[in-house]
Amino acid sequence: MRAENITLESRSVSLGFDVERIRQDFPILKQKIKGKTLIYLDNAATTQKPEAVLEALRRYYTSKNSNVHRGVHWLSEQATRDYEAARHRVKSFLNAGSEHEIIFVRGATEAINLVAHSFGRKWVQAGDEIVISAMEHHSNIVPWQILCEEKGAALRVAPINDEGEMVLEEYEKLLNSRTRLVAVTHVSNALGTVNPIRSIIQAAHSKGIPVLIDGAQAAPHLKVDVQELGCEFYVFSGHKIYGPTGIGVLYGKERLLDQMPPYQGGGEMIRSVTFQKTIYNQLPYKFEAGTPHIAGAIGLAAAIDYVNALGLETVAHYEQMLLAHATEALAAVRGVRIIGTAQDKAAVVSFVLDGVHAHDVGTILDQQGIAIRAGHHCAMPVMERFGVSATARVSLAFYNTRQEIDAVAASIHKVREVFG
Repeated sequence: MRAENITLESRSVSLGFDVERIRQDFPILKQKIKGKTLIYLDNAATTQKPEAVLEALRRYYTSKNSNVHRGVHWLSEQATRDYEAARHRVKSFLNAGSEHEIIFVRGATEAINLVAHSFGRKWVQAGDEIVISAMEHHSNIVPWQILCEEKGAALRVAPINDEGEMVLEEYEKLLNSRTRLVAVTHVSNALGTVNPIRSIIQAAHSKGIPVLIDGAQAAPHLKVDVQELGCEFYVFSGHKIYGPTGIGVLYGKERLLDQMPPYQGGGEMIRSVTFQKTIYNQLPYKFEAGTPHIAGAIGLAAAIDYVNALGLETVAHYEQMLLAHATEALAAVRGVRIIGTAQDKAAVVSFVLDGVHAHDVGTILDQQGIAIRAGHHCAMPVMERFGVSATARVSLAFYNTRQEIDAVAASIHKVREVFG
C-alpha cells in the first residue's frame, strides 16, 4: 500500500496538484484551535470555503444586492444575470440537458423532500413500494417513510454486506410492478462506499422504475454526468462542495418535472393568480417559490468554478492517495476497527476504538486542534447493521495532507494509551 501511495502522490504532483498552494486559498486553515494549528477532517459534514467563494458572496452583497426576476432597475438585472448564470454553471457541472432541469433548493435534504412530496403525491398510491438501501442517510429515509405512511405504501430496503456494499442480487429481487421509485445514495456518508450507480439504475430502468440519486457525498469527489447515468433525479448540497450553506440542487428530467405539481406556493412560482385559479410558472421557477438564496447560488457557482479549475480527476487521484494512507495509518493503531471496507470507496474512514466511545475519541482529538466527526452521522440504521452505537469519522478533502493524517494517527495512539 505504501508503494501505491507514492505512485498516486507522484501522479497527483505530475498533474499539477500543489496542496500547499491550494491550502493558501482557505483562510480558516490558517487559524489555531486551542493553541494548535487546525487540522480539519470533518469534510463529509461540511467543507471549508476558498477565498473565491467568500469574495463572490462579498461582491454580491456589496455591489449587486437586489431581488431577482422582479425589477427593471440595474441592481436587479445584475443580480438576475448572476443568479441565472449560476444555474447554467450547475447545468454544465452535471451535464444536464437544460437549465429547466436545475432547481435551486436549500440542500440535498430539501431536494429529496421536494421529490417525495411532489412526485409522491402524483404517482404513489396505496400498495405501492419505494426501494432504498440500508446505507442511507436519514434524509433519504425519513421523507419516504412519511410518504409511505400517508399513502399506505411500503418502504423496501436493499441490504448491505459486512464490507458495507449493497447486495445487488437482493436489491434486484425487490424491484417489481409495484415499485414506484428507487432512491439510493451515490456515496455513503457513514461508510465511504461508492455504490455501483450505473448497475442500480439499469436494473430499475429495465422494469420501468425511475431513480433518485443522493449525490451529497459524491459531487465533491466524483465527476457526475446525469445524462450518461440516465437517472431521473440527482441531488447535492452546496456546502459539501466548498460552497455556502443553505443552497442545494435538484436535477430532474424535464418531462417528469413538467408533470409534477408544485412543492410550495407563493411568489415566483406563479404565472398568474386570481381568487379562482392560479396558473403556475414554467420550469424551473415552478419549484422555486419565494425569494431564493441568491447569494448562495452565486457562491455555489464560484465553488464549482474553483473545483473545475483544479480538475475533478486530479482531485480524485489525490484524495484516493490520502484515503489509502489514512486507512493504513488508522488500521495500524491497536484496537481500531474500520467500519466500511468496500472495494470502491470515497474519502471517508469510519472506525471504532476498543473500549473508547467515539465521542471520547473526538473530544480528545479536539484538544489537539483536530476536527473529526463522532456519532451516528445521521445513519442510525448503518450503526445498527454493524453493531455499534457510533463511530469516529475522518473525512478528507483535497486541502488535507498526509502529515495531517499522521497527526491524527499519532493522537489516536495517545488515546489508546490513556484508556489502556
